Amino acid sequence: MTTIKINEQTKTGKAFMAMFEAFFKGVEGIEIVEPVYGQVSEEPSIYSSEFIEKVKRAEENIRQGKTTRLNPDDIWGSIL
Repeated sequence: MTTIKINEQTKTGKAFMAMFEAFFKGVEGIEIVEPVYGQVSEEPSIYSSEFIEKVKRAEENIRQGKTTRLNPDDIWGSIL
């Protein structure tokens, strides 16, 4: 699949769209897909709902400053 962006506000873009519709309207395998702004994909997530909740809680904790600093020279000592 190939995507072509055309600015339909320009003279060239309008001419291209007119030519495209004249030559390719109704041809199988070619279609014009209008962009939909603000629409969220409804595809199922590959992540479990429990994992998503953990990530959201972690983000909230980071915003609130509830974090733990690790010493790179003594990782185990930092977390125990």
